[in-house]
Amino acid sequence: MENIFSIQTEQDFLNASLAAFHYQYENIDIYRKFVDFLKINPDEVRSLAKIPFLPIEMFKNHQILDKNASADLFFQSSGTTQMNLSKHYIADPDIYKESIYRSFEQFIGKPEDFIFLGLLPSYLEKQNSSLIYMVDYLMKKSAKPENGYFLYNHSELFQLLNSLKDKKVILFGVSFALLDFLDFVESQNLSVSGSQNLTVIETGGMKGRKEEMTKDELLKILQDGFKTEKIYSEYSMTELLSQAYSLGNNEYKCPNWMKVLIRNAEDPFSYEKEGRTGAVNIIDLANIHSCCFIATQDLGKTLPEDKFQVLGRIDHSDIRGCSLLVS
Repeated sequence: MENIFSIQTEQDFLNASLAAFHYQYENIDIYRKFVDFLKINPDEVRSLAKIPFLPIEMFKNHQILDKNASADLFFQSSGTTQMNLSKHYIADPDIYKESIYRSFEQFIGKPEDFIFLGLLPSYLEKQNSSLIYMVDYLMKKSAKPENGYFLYNHSELFQLLNSLKDKKVILFGVSFALLDFLDFVESQNLSVSGSQNLTVIETGGMKGRKEEMTKDELLKILQDGFKTEKIYSEYSMTELLSQAYSLGNNEYKCPNWMKVLIRNAEDPFSYEKEGRTGAVNIIDLANIHSCCFIATQDLGKTLPEDKFQVLGRIDHSDIRGCSLLVS
């Protein structure tokens, strides 16, 4: 587990995953109780398919934390004040920072090469957001004077984007906020200056603020409105310390220390073949001090070349900031 960011092969990943499973069974109380409740003998777990995946809802009611660690930092999921929100306690922020940097570098480029802008109003208005922590960290690595966040000051963002068309810019935006910005641009009879230096990374999240649409429809609107083909997507959540990225076609890839498996939506101990829809299980080895094996409430399917798609939410699961559009 000391070298998760050096994983290169499937065997490397399997070895690290089994090591993480045994470590967390011994050192994370809630996970041990969960495995014991399922009457699973840890000594018989020798493949990824045999590893028990902790339901993501457990983060709402329990402190899931390595007994050998303490945590002053935690991330909290978005939601209404009536919701019981998930908390993810972070024992080692440096692991998260390295995961952020290496994932971004692998799929997008070196953070130092970009100006970072954030159109993330629903996250800026709440505390303890893992997404804001991530963008803050990328801004610090970038150290560009133009870096900054925007709430609803669309006119200021419009002017800045047009002034930066000759520079490499990353605009992180929650989906409804990006659409609100384009609505403002259209209402003012304005037009974003097209630039292939601009990359928009949408993070999901309509939160009931916009009419439902497919992810393909969303990406087309953003391409037309921002006049760039570089409309990418980021997939993560409060309970994870790693990010998957889509560089088009709503097809995501994980970094080498993260993997998606698709479980049968009715039988959590069986897995779907490539191309078949089911519920998303995630292995995130950066979660060594919480839980690396998470059974989410997202629906998806795996694709060739280690890609996957996220197709929506399982019925009756909570609406959350990182929920994606139904496809």
